[in-house]
Amino acid sequence: MTFDRGHGGRFRFGQLLLMSAVVLCSSVVLAQDPNPPDTAPANADPQNAPNPPNPRQTGGEAQQQPQQPERHPQSIFPHPETTRWWLSGQINIITQGHGDFRTLYSGPNSLNPKGEIRGSRIFTLYTALRLTNSMDAVFDLEEASGNGISNSLGLAGYPNIDVVRTPGQGSPLSAAPYVARAIFRFVLPLSDECDDADVGPLGMFKSLPVKRLEFRAGKLALADFFDVNAVGSDSHFQFMNWTIVNNGAWDYAADTRGYTYAAMLEYDDRWWAIRFAEAMMPTIANGIALDGDLPRARGENLELELHPNIITQKPTQVRLLSYVNHANMGDYREAVDLFLAGKTPTPEVVATRQEGRVKYGFGINLEQQVSAHMRAFGRFGWNEGRHESFAYTEVNQTFSFGADYAGEQWHRQHDKIGLAFVINGISGDHQEYLKLGGLGFLLGDGTLTYSRENIFEGHYNAHFWRGIYGAIDLQHLENPGYNRDRGPVWVPAVRLHIEL
Repeated sequence: MTFDRGHGGRFRFGQLLLMSAVVLCSSVVLAQDPNPPDTAPANADPQNAPNPPNPRQTGGEAQQQPQQPERHPQSIFPHPETTRWWLSGQINIITQGHGDFRTLYSGPNSLNPKGEIRGSRIFTLYTALRLTNSMDAVFDLEEASGNGISNSLGLAGYPNIDVVRTPGQGSPLSAAPYVARAIFRFVLPLSDECDDADVGPLGMFKSLPVKRLEFRAGKLALADFFDVNAVGSDSHFQFMNWTIVNNGAWDYAADTRGYTYAAMLEYDDRWWAIRFAEAMMPTIANGIALDGDLPRARGENLELELHPNIITQKPTQVRLLSYVNHANMGDYREAVDLFLAGKTPTPEVVATRQEGRVKYGFGINLEQQVSAHMRAFGRFGWNEGRHESFAYTEVNQTFSFGADYAGEQWHRQHDKIGLAFVINGISGDHQEYLKLGGLGFLLGDGTLTYSRENIFEGHYNAHFWRGIYGAIDLQHLENPGYNRDRGPVWVPAVRLHIEL
């Protein structure tokens, strides 16, 4: 949904703040325990963790979740774990906006300096089936609608990750439902010892061998299995910013909506795991069509996951990621050279695209249980910045850290508050390209006075009843699009999430 401008930026910005206050007040009104002793939750959290299960939490991470009392309602409807099949759904609605902000100039891909409010909605139908004791399958349908502020342009750390899936103005995306995931999995046991596993949207096994090989193939989101973080990966219950939910420098293979076709092999052990995936790249930067010619275009992803015992009874996760993309990519330096030689009217990275070019990068992902109710995380990412940003966002270096805290201290055991900060940067070639008037698929102010993009985000996620949650979120964006001639910008948001 898109909200009209109506009576001006300040009035609409005030409306959004009022909506945020309503959500917070509702949380206070519902401050009594939503599950009194004689009332069982609709479906207890199978992970015994302070979050509803996130499809991104898989493999070794599921084994390492801190053991805490079962306390979280899972969904509106019960989902028995004794059947061979799974059927559930979710609705995630985000309303977000900003007021007028300072700017010296604007370009074709700038964040709109006039106040605006926009909304997005994602509906997902999850299904899964256990085929045998070693094979299962996942099939999900999704529908996305709405739009993001400034039609998803003007920021590398964009404040609403759900917007990557919505058909905004000028987008080739359809508003019709689409297949999000269609995954086949085979598990080869390598030990007799087993650990409990999660029955849910991404798998139907109640237990898995401690040592095992897992093979997956089909349509999937690489971010469901790589760069996973229990504190900063879930836009349904946690943060919303693109570069906080994921590593912004990980230009992972995906279409516009974040999905691709891939094959993945994973080895899991008690204290470590390693996974590799080969995936299809989009035919053009941020495109919806995928290139099926793997010798010509592909994304290769490798991640080592470690579970060191650093603090007694406080799990630690360390994930080391590397990726190499092969695609028909442009070259920022070449685009600048052609412009300076007078061969193009502006720097045009599209005009320099060439098959067989390679973009590579690295990432570090840290996760630490700090206390019974507090968890912290951090990420670092880097990629070579000569070739164009192609699949995720326009970031060449990123560093983020944050934490969340459960609400027992104020008698809201199902609530969480979270704070995070991220710093994004781009390479010298990328800077020069934007400074001379070049356009990326997200950025382009016409010129650039470079400074790193600094983003702070805070959220409060409140549980209302069974699978119904609401959240207020506030982001402060400094130097939007790496341009200190624009901003800063405050972006408040409200979110309604329903687990069906």
